[in-house]
Amino acid sequence: MQLALRIGNSAENGDSWSNTTEGVAPFRTQILKWVGNKQRFAHEIISHFPRRFGVYHEPFLGAGGVLAVLAPRRAEAADSFAPLCALWQTLKRAPETVKAWYRERFEEFHAGDRVRQYEIIRARYNSNPNAADLLFLSRSAYGGVMRFRMRDGHMSTPCGVHDPIHPETFSRRVDAWVPRIRGTEFFHREYGESFERAREGDVIYCDPPYSHSQAILYGAQSFSQDDLFRCIEKAKRRGVFVALSLDALKKSGKQSCDYEIPRGLFAEEVAVNCGRSMLRRFQMAGQTLEGEVVWDRLLLTHKANHS
Repeated sequence: MQLALRIGNSAENGDSWSNTTEGVAPFRTQILKWVGNKQRFAHEIISHFPRRFGVYHEPFLGAGGVLAVLAPRRAEAADSFAPLCALWQTLKRAPETVKAWYRERFEEFHAGDRVRQYEIIRARYNSNPNAADLLFLSRSAYGGVMRFRMRDGHMSTPCGVHDPIHPETFSRRVDAWVPRIRGTEFFHREYGESFERAREGDVIYCDPPYSHSQAILYGAQSFSQDDLFRCIEKAKRRGVFVALSLDALKKSGKQSCDYEIPRGLFAEEVAVNCGRSMLRRFQMAGQTLEGEVVWDRLLLTHKANHS
C-alpha cells in the first residue's frame, strides 16, 4: 500500500521524523506488576512498526511495557484510569516522590501482620483511589492481578504470598525507567481523544482490555470494541499507522476468541506468543499452567516498510 511506503521511507526523502525502531532491544525491568503487560515481548511488537515515524501514541497505557522498550523521543501516552495516570505523571516529573511512596508503604506492610497491613492499604485505596497505594498494591497483590469489583469499582485482590521487592531494588528500577519516558507526555483521558490527536505519519499502539478474559479488570467492564474499530478506521484514513493487540488462542488453541473485525481495516496480522497468563495463574490458584499459553493477534493497518 502506498501509505505504508510513505510511512516507512519518508525519512530518506528529507522529512524529519521523531522516532525510530533502530536499536530497540528487550528491556525487562518493570515498575508495575500488571495483567496484560507486554514488556517481555514488546521488542517483537515494535519490530512490526515502521522503521521511522512521527509521534508515538499509546491510548491504553496500563503498565507501559511497550512504551518503555521503545523509549520514544516524542510520545503521548494515556489511560482512562486516573490513579494510574497520576503515577506515570509523577514518575516523570518527580521520580524521588515515587520512590518515597513505595518505601513508605513497604515499611507499613512490614510493620505488623502482612495480610492485615495489606488490607489496611487496600481499604485506604478503595476509600480514596490514589497513585501511591495503587503502586504498592500492584506489587503485593496475589498473582500481580489488580481485580476490581463491578458493582463499586473496589480493588478486591487478596494479599500475595510473595514478598514485594525491596525499596532499593524498586529505586533502581525507577532510575532505569526515567530516561526511557523523558520524551513522553502522560494524559488522563479516554482513548478516543488520543486517536483524534494522531496525525499522518504517527504510530498508535493499542492494547485494550480483553473482553474475553479480563472482565474483572478496570476498563474491561464497559469497553466497546466496535467504538475502537471506528476510531482505528478514522485514524487510518488520516495516514496513521495503527497496531492493535487482541487475545487470540488459549489452551494451546482449544479456545478461540473471535472478534467481528471490519473487513479491510487491517492489512496484516501477526501471531505473538505471550507465554503463561498471569490472570490464569490467579484464577487457577496454583494449579498447573501446562497448556495455558496465551497468543496475541497483532493487527496492522498497513504493511510497514522496514528497509
